[in-house]
Amino acid sequence: MSKPQITIKDIAKALGVSPSTVSRALKDNPDISQETRDAIHKYAQEHNYKPNALALNLRTSRSNTIGVIIPQLVHHFFSCVLSGIEATAAKAGYNILVAQSNEEYEREVKIVHSFLAARVCGVITSLAKDTVQYDHYQELLNNNIPIVFYDRICTGINTERVVVDDYAGSFAAVEYMIQTGCKRIYFYSSPPHMEISKNRRNGYLDAMKKYKMRVDDSMIKFCDTREQAIAITPDILEEENRPDGFFAINDETASGILYACKQAKLKIPEEVSICGFTDGAIAQNTDPKLTTVEQHGEEIGESAISLLIDKIEGNMEKSSNKIVRTNLVVRGTTK
Repeated sequence: MSKPQITIKDIAKALGVSPSTVSRALKDNPDISQETRDAIHKYAQEHNYKPNALALNLRTSRSNTIGVIIPQLVHHFFSCVLSGIEATAAKAGYNILVAQSNEEYEREVKIVHSFLAARVCGVITSLAKDTVQYDHYQELLNNNIPIVFYDRICTGINTERVVVDDYAGSFAAVEYMIQTGCKRIYFYSSPPHMEISKNRRNGYLDAMKKYKMRVDDSMIKFCDTREQAIAITPDILEEENRPDGFFAINDETASGILYACKQAKLKIPEEVSICGFTDGAIAQNTDPKLTTVEQHGEEIGESAISLLIDKIEGNMEKSSNKIVRTNLVVRGTTK
């Protein structure tokens, strides 16, 4: 009875390195030290390793280019994700083709079709805000082009995903605001069909429930930009039972809330506490600096590209998802 064929994953496990390191070493990539390359070649030869024929066929029939869809490049989080993708792709010998959906479903569909025409070998993507149909992504899979979703994921298609722990990050932020004295916390959310909205909303609600804080529908607003926050917050601050805390879906929205509160001559954080979600440049440059949930965008990008390369090169036996932990960064907008 013949021995089962060993895979790149088997070699990686035996030598204590990553599958992508093995893959690059077998191609004599100079980024891998000569000593490591020699050890990997020796092990592969001794154990009669043969490259995955399907993966080879995919690689030779398509470009060495990975398509990346970014909802908005001006958003600090997405630029960090892209930075992580670019660095890891370059080390692994892949090129990337970046396109921006500008939060538009129709543009996203056109980008996917352009990636198909360019014969990319894989796609990394995050959904536009108004994307609720996913046929264009199924078309990629039907053409044997693997996909990794990050941050804004599609739950209706069986693909790899990389997300932050939105629920835990939201829960920790709201719990901290309650523990530091907030009694009435409003939540400014993204569109309700998005998974990040659902998960952050559930974190908010469960933290409020844990401390027996009353929540009614008027306390959850669909508002996820600075401009919207500046527009709607003044009226909320005029309410008889006005909030003493705001938790926002992102830092841009939180900065708009902060601006409105300062215009209303409220003391921050003595009278109103504010917390965002991202920890980008905005959080560092408001006055006072913004308390926020750090998302670790570069780590998300690195994880997404690593998963995709494993998929492209046949090193993944079953679907894999990655959850990146968040952490609360306390600054001047909370007590």
